[in-house]
Amino acid sequence: MQPTVQPPVRPLTGIRVIELGNFIAAPTAGRLLADFGAEVIKIERPRTGDEIRRWRLYDGQTSMLYRTVNRNKLSVELDLRTDAGRQAVLDLLSHSDVLIENFRPGTLDRWGLDAEALTAANPELVVARISAFGQTGPMAARPGFAAVAEGFGGLRALIGEPDRPPARTGVSLGDSVAGVYAAFGVVMALYQGERLRSQGRPTPTPAQQHIDVALHEAVFSLMESLVPEYSAHGVVRRRTGGRMEGIAPSNAYVCGDGSSVVIGGNGDAIFGRFMTVIGRPDLRDDPAMADNPGRWAARERLDEAIGAWTGTLPREEVLAQLEAADVPAGPIYEAADIIADPQYAARAMVQHLPVEIGGQIREVAFPGIVPLLGPASLPVHHVGPDLGEHTQEVFERVLGRAAPQP
Repeated sequence: MQPTVQPPVRPLTGIRVIELGNFIAAPTAGRLLADFGAEVIKIERPRTGDEIRRWRLYDGQTSMLYRTVNRNKLSVELDLRTDAGRQAVLDLLSHSDVLIENFRPGTLDRWGLDAEALTAANPELVVARISAFGQTGPMAARPGFAAVAEGFGGLRALIGEPDRPPARTGVSLGDSVAGVYAAFGVVMALYQGERLRSQGRPTPTPAQQHIDVALHEAVFSLMESLVPEYSAHGVVRRRTGGRMEGIAPSNAYVCGDGSSVVIGGNGDAIFGRFMTVIGRPDLRDDPAMADNPGRWAARERLDEAIGAWTGTLPREEVLAQLEAADVPAGPIYEAADIIADPQYAARAMVQHLPVEIGGQIREVAFPGIVPLLGPASLPVHHVGPDLGEHTQEVFERVLGRAAPQP
């Protein structure tokens, strides 16, 4: 007899979330909660829905970006500019645990969905708000996307080559990090509510407490010792290309087959093994390079020596020799490399899901769920839904009535 396979445990099962979010930040928070079992009902405007449905749209009506960021959710069409739409949201919130929103501060208030209305609908509701500059302060009312936040938070000044203007990462990093913080804040608030109720104490109402995530502060939180180093020592960090300020050798290097690798040979013991591998005992034994400050001073010389070695070998041989010497290194992957890699496969970190493309159902590779709660990723239930796909089902199941006409 085969042993019974238990379904994976999703710790947020039983939590219902209403997401009033467009673009990346709030939807990322909702995605994380949905990944781990929460029922996330995404409210979208009629006819157009979330704008990222058409961002990087190569075919059909819904982009792979939307399908990815909004996986495991339910889509409901409601017009928040109408009385019926706003009342429907309040009715849904009265049967929910969490509200996530990323409108400009004051927008929901103008629509009659202010803290007092939310409290009246559900005094135990957890509210997470994401905005460019937070709900308070002199810049609170300003709009802003991740690009602005990455500049204001200090990140952009450090990205790129020192002789060129600041660059950016190829993803909406500020939005995604803010979404992670918002999801973390929601889980904290849910835990706080459980603890207070177990003690017979009241939980904070939406009028008393909300989670306030500013995009620029989420970025700023990643900046390590940028501000303390300036405050204590007057040190101004500069762009260093593929390097990390004050750490050497650690960079990207081109291999003989035209591909690239990242090598982190900056630990004292690692450095000695690394120089042995590349055939440079003179650098290994140089007293000036016995510690990181000395190696940083010699970074140009070191990178030239390392690049000369990697340039003579294909990537796989470079990585094999470094692995044998226990030197941290890895390939610089593109999408095709990730899909084919056995490490990703072993942990179910690339999952193939059905998507309609050009009138046909195709199996498409999507990223798995992080973090793991076992040996492999939890399975993704479904990709981001079609617009309004669950409107009638949600209204009938949650509210026991038909949905208003969009």
